[in-house]
Amino acid sequence: MAQTAGAPPAAQADPLPQPNPKFFTAETPTVATVNAFLKAQWGYDANRIWRVMAIQKTMAPGISRIVVFIAQKGQTNQQPQSLQFLTTPDGKFALAGDQVMPFGEKPFAALRSTLQQRADGPAKGAAGKDLLLVEFADMQCPHCKESEKIFDQLVTDFPNARVVFQNYPLTEIHPYAYKAASYGVCVAQKSNDAFFTFLHEVFAKQEALTPEAGDQTLAAAATAAGQDPAAITACASTPATKAKVDAQIKLAEDSGVDQTPMISVNGHLIPLGNVPYEVLKQIVAFQAVQDGVPAGTPSK
Repeated sequence: MAQTAGAPPAAQADPLPQPNPKFFTAETPTVATVNAFLKAQWGYDANRIWRVMAIQKTMAPGISRIVVFIAQKGQTNQQPQSLQFLTTPDGKFALAGDQVMPFGEKPFAALRSTLQQRADGPAKGAAGKDLLLVEFADMQCPHCKESEKIFDQLVTDFPNARVVFQNYPLTEIHPYAYKAASYGVCVAQKSNDAFFTFLHEVFAKQEALTPEAGDQTLAAAATAAGQDPAAITACASTPATKAKVDAQIKLAEDSGVDQTPMISVNGHLIPLGNVPYEVLKQIVAFQAVQDGVPAGTPSK
């Protein structure tokens, strides 16, 4: 039973134990499906190896319990880590702790298709959507401010990617984020390029997004982007703009986005604050290969 992805060469000791057939009591999912799901999640890391140790029935009809052991290539005397998760009867979702994740051989395909159709924010890079990187961000979020350089670096490193900025204002903790998103929508309607100047100016003055100075800060950013601040202010308060921002919020929620900044790499959601940029590059390049998309040549 071939259950290890990225298996170590024969000359190296296998750090993972062999599975016991008695722990495979559920008919679904298959070992092949679990391995394909894990490869989609982890395949970018050539040093990570794993083995499916159990696919078991549970008390709940149709819900299977999966146990996976994980190790790193070339590390001797290591204690394998263990991952456990449940799969739903329809085979579409995996449950791990409080996380709900798409499951299956191609777990990111559905969200990739959704974002290709519905992610309509300002964009840089390629016109095509075969390699689509969508950042969900909040203009009042300090970590989103830090991610601005990541956004620009992705455009440089992956010339065949379309990199989209999608509003997701977290109004519960950032009371000025919704108004900033509304201004941004109006600027973007005038000019895609002007939006990114506006965004840069808002991030640069982010601490001034307050009840006392917020309106002036947003108007100044619109001016810096070459737009009429009075016209942008009027546009931001219209029902049409509110509907646009609300639709972007709904897209984020429908996509499973639960924090900002978060990026979708062809449907693979990744919290930007938790991933070093070099690892993010590996994920993008790997996902492009998985989807049969030329990523361009990443810079070194």
